Amino acid sequence: MASSQCCSNPPTLNPASGQGYVVENLGGVRAYITGSIYAKCAILLISDVYGFEAPILRNLADKVATNGFFAVVPDLLYGDPYSDDGQRSFSDWLQTHPPIQGYEDTKPVIAALRNKGISAVGAAGFCWGGKVVVELAKSSVIEAAVLLHPAYVTVDDIKGVKCPIEILGAELDQLSPPQLVKQFEQALSSIPGAIYFVKIFPGVAHGFAIRYDVNNAWAVKIAEAAHQDMLNWFAKYVKGSIEVSVKVLQKIAYFEKEENASKENEKMAKAKDNWTLSTEKMLICALICSWVFFLVVICHF
Repeated sequence: MASSQCCSNPPTLNPASGQGYVVENLGGVRAYITGSIYAKCAILLISDVYGFEAPILRNLADKVATNGFFAVVPDLLYGDPYSDDGQRSFSDWLQTHPPIQGYEDTKPVIAALRNKGISAVGAAGFCWGGKVVVELAKSSVIEAAVLLHPAYVTVDDIKGVKCPIEILGAELDQLSPPQLVKQFEQALSSIPGAIYFVKIFPGVAHGFAIRYDVNNAWAVKIAEAAHQDMLNWFAKYVKGSIEVSVKVLQKIAYFEKEENASKENEKMAKAKDNWTLSTEKMLICALICSWVFFLVVICHF
């Protein structure tokens, strides 16, 4: 049975929301996409239980796109978001849509993006989507991860993370309470070389980053602060990964150039040595010939 916070403040879904558009097949799923097709970095926003038609989620994707990313919100629920209409319980719905299946379905989406020229991928997960993203972070298929008020994530999950990860929790969260988030931080601190950032926002509950009241200025301010933390993380570790790769390639090219120049200098030096040796041999031959000629002349007289 889910915490009441998991399904609180449900959004009014709108398939026409957002400035982007929906494609029918991106790695096998429908997806809302927004941003420049020439972008080299993509960010996946993995929804909560209410799916990819939530207006706030799509607006956030548009904001991600304005920061130079190609943003993607995949429909991992296949047009079947949770609805508290009494037709089925949340636990029954969750059995039909386990986050681990969402993880499996996201991998072909990432592969499709890379095939289209995307060089680096980050992923942010909200609630249900947090579990999907932590699985991606454990499998080395993304460059960076952000979990915002995640659900179903365990300490063992966090111990397996292999990429830079940011965890943004809520003080009043019942699904991932501050005590658990602090355990996540401790687990990350025990991983040699782990890159991570953990923050707990005061006075807010589960869902604060994606299911807030847009008419509540304080709630909007807190959510936007979390969104900015997310954007900063991706700018540093998704865009940054490309910059590092470029620098590495530049260094390799520099050393190759230096090595080629060194080989060319060695070649020229060897050629010079050979020329000098040949010149010396010619002088010796000329000297010998002069002495022979001199001896012949002497003998003749």
